Amino acid sequence: MMRVGVIGCGLIGGKRAEAARRGGHQVAIVADLIPERAQALAAAHRALAVTDWRKVVAADIDIVIVATLHQALAEIAGAAVAAGKHVLVEKPAGSTLAETQALQQASQKHQRLVKVGFNHRFHPGILKARRLVAEGAVGPLMFLRARYGHGGRKGYEKEWRCDPTLSGGGELVDQGSHLIDLSRALLGDLTLDYGAAVTCYWPIAVDDNCFLALRSGSGAMAWLHASWSEWKNTFSFEIYGKTGKLTIDGLGGSYGVERLTHHKMLEEMGPPETTIWEYPFPDTSWDIEFSEFVDAIGERRQPDGNIDDAVAMHALIDLVYARQPR
Repeated sequence: MMRVGVIGCGLIGGKRAEAARRGGHQVAIVADLIPERAQALAAAHRALAVTDWRKVVAADIDIVIVATLHQALAEIAGAAVAAGKHVLVEKPAGSTLAETQALQQASQKHQRLVKVGFNHRFHPGILKARRLVAEGAVGPLMFLRARYGHGGRKGYEKEWRCDPTLSGGGELVDQGSHLIDLSRALLGDLTLDYGAAVTCYWPIAVDDNCFLALRSGSGAMAWLHASWSEWKNTFSFEIYGKTGKLTIDGLGGSYGVERLTHHKMLEEMGPPETTIWEYPFPDTSWDIEFSEFVDAIGERRQPDGNIDDAVAMHALIDLVYARQPR
């Protein structure tokens, strides 16, 4: 059993705390700048509530979960690592590439694991798709094609994600980062062929749409689009191999039932052999991801979706932003 502290008691911090509890671990202390929010989460877990995150870092615990605004992620996670704690920090793990690299260096210096919150890796449809790819079910990969987006909500332009000083970027950082990470999980290291981060709809200082073309060392491509002006919430991730295709549609909730479809090419080609798996709610990715982190700690190995992955993701994001017209 791990003793866990949570810093940031909003929606995601609450989900992380519940995943830890369901895994048989103890949420011992939580922190939030809003006392009532910390107290509510603490009451649900019989934990101590504080407003100063430094008290969590100094507590007698094994894991610190950092689920704050982007601007504070790297500072808090770095302090937790220096205090001898393993850390699960929400993506993007820092506001900039430099912040994320500093956290990577701290992890190495203090020999503590930093797991980054790439929970999309652990959705059951994506997990099975990754296994099928590894087993050769669709042959060598040729390209990926993915779309991910939502339409915001009334007043979205006033929320913290639209403030670059708090978020470090717009939709490219928000949902685009998940598409980049999933592409890297399947294709390995990627280089940027093309990237555009544009503002199409919302009156904001960050991008609300991004378009990327990424290339692997083998030449396999990833064509990605993330959008805050997707008027019907959408998640679609297509994986094309030389002998078949895998498609993950939906993430549950407003994105629709999560569904994995395998189109297996026949020798005579023509209509493929099709198999479909469905994964109705609840979303188990949070539980699976936390279990993977605990296993990695016990086995003294890097977790799936770690600080190295976040640094590589940030490097691509920085390249996209650097290429945008001034």
